[in-house]
Amino acid sequence: MILDLFGLSDKVAVVTGAGRGIGAATAVALAEAGADVVISARTESDLAEVAKRIAETGRRALVVPADLSSLDAAAALAPAANAEFGRLDIVVNNVGGTYPRPFLETEPDFLEEAFRFNVGTAHALTRAAVPVMLEHGGGAVVNISSVMGRVSGRGFLAYGTAKAALAHFTELAAFDLAPRIRVNAIAVGSVATSALSIVLTNDEIRQRMEQATPLRRIGNVEEIAATVLWLASPAGGFVTGKVIEVDGGTQAPNLDLGLPDLS
Repeated sequence: MILDLFGLSDKVAVVTGAGRGIGAATAVALAEAGADVVISARTESDLAEVAKRIAETGRRALVVPADLSSLDAAAALAPAANAEFGRLDIVVNNVGGTYPRPFLETEPDFLEEAFRFNVGTAHALTRAAVPVMLEHGGGAVVNISSVMGRVSGRGFLAYGTAKAALAHFTELAAFDLAPRIRVNAIAVGSVATSALSIVLTNDEIRQRMEQATPLRRIGNVEEIAATVLWLASPAGGFVTGKVIEVDGGTQAPNLDLGLPDLS
């Protein structure tokens, strides 16, 4: 049956930023498809709740509380998976994000930190994961990028630049690691997560964002998790080096920060 291609029976995944939002939904989705999952984020109580949801699927979770802005902490998740479960097949690089800032307030150090957090962590974990994946035939990497990596809007210079770099990192890494390891990314549009909670609780702003999105709504985390499952499973077995746009049809930022012209 076609749905069998989406199965991950007895596979092992690592998901970063897994305490809530896209990461939590992804970790649970992979478990529902049959995988054991290493979940990592800063807040242990959030991870404990996700681990409970994973256990309810009949799969196992390894909780690793960590500050994943540390490249060493990110890289350590690969050997942790191998030590606990004896293999590693899937990596979901979901940690990242950067607050918006006007151009003149975007110091070089801020831009460098955005690059490190969004790209450096993904590289550190993927690089550590590759030898473990190869021991069992290969695997799949899914990077969570953003629509802001391909569209332009004021205030998003650091975030958009870092996510654009992550998208191209995906394309380059896919060539380096083919044919045994597939590497893809998802360019995520506006999705209802805690990162957007401040604006989404404002009905006026939410309505403006929805009207600026061709599908006239905000996405949900399960839609991103389902895309991760496709890319990580045999169903996506002939896909590598691609950035899949899951953004409601967005062609321009749907959130205007209202930054004025320079005077």
